[in-house]
Amino acid sequence: MSTAILTGPPVPGSPLEGHLRSLGFEVRNAPDATEAGQLLAAAPAAERVALVDSRFVGHVHALRLALTDPRFPTAAVAGALTAQPEARAALLRAVTTVVEGGSPARPADHASGNGTAEPHRTSATTVAPSEPLADRVAAVLDADGSTVQRPELGSLVAAVPADASAREQAEAAVAAVDDEAVRLRSAVKARDGFFTTFCISPYSRYLARWCARRGLTPNQVTTASLLTALIAAACAATGTRGGYVAAGVLLLFSFVLDCTDGQLARYSLQYSTMGAWLDATFDRAKEYAYYAGLALGAARGGDDVWALALGAMVLQTCRHVVDFSFNEANHDATAAGKAVVGTPTAALSSRLDSVGWTVWVRRMIVLPIGERWAMIAVLTAVTTPRIVFYALLVGCGFAACYTTAGRVLRSVTRRAIRTDRAAQALADLADSGPLAEGVAGVLGRIKAYPPFGSRVVIAALGAALLVAAAWTEPVGSLWVVGAAVLYAVLSGAAVAPPLKGALDWLVPPVFRAAEYGTVLILAARSEVNGALPAAFGLVAAVAYHHYDTVYRIRGGTGAPPRWLVRTIGGHEGRTLVVTALAAVLVTRNTDFTLALTVLAAAVALVALAESIRFWVSSGAPAVHDEGEPA
Repeated sequence: MSTAILTGPPVPGSPLEGHLRSLGFEVRNAPDATEAGQLLAAAPAAERVALVDSRFVGHVHALRLALTDPRFPTAAVAGALTAQPEARAALLRAVTTVVEGGSPARPADHASGNGTAEPHRTSATTVAPSEPLADRVAAVLDADGSTVQRPELGSLVAAVPADASAREQAEAAVAAVDDEAVRLRSAVKARDGFFTTFCISPYSRYLARWCARRGLTPNQVTTASLLTALIAAACAATGTRGGYVAAGVLLLFSFVLDCTDGQLARYSLQYSTMGAWLDATFDRAKEYAYYAGLALGAARGGDDVWALALGAMVLQTCRHVVDFSFNEANHDATAAGKAVVGTPTAALSSRLDSVGWTVWVRRMIVLPIGERWAMIAVLTAVTTPRIVFYALLVGCGFAACYTTAGRVLRSVTRRAIRTDRAAQALADLADSGPLAEGVAGVLGRIKAYPPFGSRVVIAALGAALLVAAAWTEPVGSLWVVGAAVLYAVLSGAAVAPPLKGALDWLVPPVFRAAEYGTVLILAARSEVNGALPAAFGLVAAVAYHHYDTVYRIRGGTGAPPRWLVRTIGGHEGRTLVVTALAAVLVTRNTDFTLALTVLAAAVALVALAESIRFWVSSGAPAVHDEGEPA
């Protein structure tokens, strides 16, 4: 139970107290700021508390957005302010300042009334004592440097009327807007793919409401989506036409649930660290388990498509790391000069943005998860697994070329200064192990850094030599092992200086392509029974570690601990181990498969155990995509 303190004299007939109780608050009344401070101090330390002006008029969902969102320590709308336990001390100090007659400044704009911004207040502007206590306390928190979240209300109303006439106008404004319709609309992400926006969200939002009214949590829906996808994979593994049809239908339903869990989180504001982690990792688990199911089903029909399944997983994972690396390198970059204008890239982008339908086309051709799963589901039901994987490879390959080319052009035509934080994020995404660290350390001591701008060239050179050797030399050749050693050395050289160059964000994707591609090529060319499925498991385990790294960085908690990266070898160490195993064991058919399986199990066990420990116990912040402004 949370505590809400109604400040000021009660307003007869006001539904406010009932609204607060419906949101889970125990209501207390305080006629003045002094008693409000006493009630705040007396509230249990582990509780969320809120200050709400008794004259407040507004939608229930406006109060819900301001007072119940678990992601923010403090949040406010006009006439209402909340603080979670970690912000209680700051709240009490702010109330004390108001009680003692302080003159807080309010430098930041925030939402008021029907969601419009209040006039900007400079540091010399004080808040009049006649204003709601919650607003005066929020102003003190602002002046003290606390971050008070003010949700975008859109058409929702949150106001503290000064007189009866203003109250009638505010109540009329409340009655004119359907609170539940706004809540449903804001449950849907503001930016999504064409298939999700027009084929899933129009009804999945109602499924989310149905789940909320029955007390289901987003984590339960996420788990149901995973189980549905695993059943779909099992159906595909039967290798029968009926199984393929059932698999396609179940995969689509799994995606509906996948959309529903996020919409349920936004609808009911049930955000959590565990939910963010489950949603992120289960998406990959579902898709890759389905690939494995298709490969097993094809094998039952006498068609070996494991190489295609592994290729699709490698391509999809490399696409994602391109996205992650580019975003991390640029989201806090500052301009080093004017962007180059008048280039074909800039002109084409401007023309496309001016035509509405091209926005949807551009979102579709990158084959986001909605379009991708719809394609997989339909092709599974009506064709064969081989055709499904051919379509995936062609579609994802085109999407990868399109997005990567655009980002390269933007990087080389716009000068920017990358921050130390961005350079560290790229270094963490590189996943360098002890071998690369050692090389980088030696080069650092002798200051033998590669020339500026050549980092990605050095990384690409090592990757190309490794992949070429794996492709052309006999699988058991020591030349492949030598290429892996050279790859480790060049990988260390690539990450020796800070990754702040215009194209340094390409270094982690190059490393991913080299490691995954080498495993794929060696397993496929070994012609050892079971080597490809074992390689599929190894790449899946390593990819999980890399996705876990991404979501930790996005959550602001930093990369996994260095002991974990060193224990599982880093990208260059694992690559060297796989090439050495191939050289020693390739002539012993089952030994190579067994070695890959043991390596996959070891990486999965260590990476998954540490990941679960971190996300369950660390208290890391949740990472959620937002819906549309209410």
